[in-house]
Amino acid sequence: MPITLPNDLPAFDILSNEGVMVMSPGRAAMQDIRPLRIGLLNLMPKKIQTENQFARLIGATPLQIDFQLIRMSDHESRNTAADHMESFYRRFCEVEETGEKFDGLIITGAPIEHLRFEEVTYWDELQRLFAWTQSHVHSTFGVCWGGMAMAWHFHRLEKHMLDHKAFGCFRHQNLAPASPYLRGFSDDVLVPVSRWTEVRQPEVDAIPALRTLIASDQVGPCLIEDAGHRALYVFNHFEYDSTTLKDEYDRDVVSGKPINVPVNYYPEDDPSRLPTNRWRSHAHLLYGNWINEIYQTTPFDLNRIGEA
Repeated sequence: MPITLPNDLPAFDILSNEGVMVMSPGRAAMQDIRPLRIGLLNLMPKKIQTENQFARLIGATPLQIDFQLIRMSDHESRNTAADHMESFYRRFCEVEETGEKFDGLIITGAPIEHLRFEEVTYWDELQRLFAWTQSHVHSTFGVCWGGMAMAWHFHRLEKHMLDHKAFGCFRHQNLAPASPYLRGFSDDVLVPVSRWTEVRQPEVDAIPALRTLIASDQVGPCLIEDAGHRALYVFNHFEYDSTTLKDEYDRDVVSGKPINVPVNYYPEDDPSRLPTNRWRSHAHLLYGNWINEIYQTTPFDLNRIGEA
């Protein structure tokens, strides 16, 4: 089954050309089934690129998905055209006022790692959103900074600054092969990483409510389950395109920022060569497993989401 997107959203044509099944809202309304309602709270500067990345993974599942784009209420994007934001995004305050509910919600990262959470201009609203997920969202997926922010809000799990950027493709170990979120996963997984912060495994272990599913000896925890809050936190980037790390590296080189060649990314670590994607299959597995777990456990009646 396809993902439902507005016909004029850039992702509609991009994903259609890639062979992803995409359906217009009008056609979806004629289907005699209830689609899963999945929201994307997009905190990234390059909104369209991020939409495409997550829609590609969500749209590859065999279920019909109603994909909704959400933004913080008062934070204005400086990197995405205003007409795109007005046409395709709703402010969280509007979503909150309607009382509508979601089967799943993805909360992206944001390039504000150097700030304490309380220093982020929209932190108060984001905390309100985190609390709202407990009564209005069946399962929440926090990505990179979004996952760290959720773990801090619910458990006071610290994020720590690194003395250098964790940047590249790192080997990770599958610590919970019986987890429904890791069905089909290899024992050893390559995952793109791009961050200046980390959470530390001993501090995760000190919180009984948290369970680490994937971790790396080099860059620490990657995927954590928070069953009590019906949430997953992933600190690395399964969703990245083949050239996303290259784009970040080239950007920093051009701007004169100190940056290392991303680890284990280019063939023979040569930036003049085209990188190869060695994480795509696990990206589809992870998000496909998440969608399947939502489908198996969410109430058929959306209004019952969040009930004890």
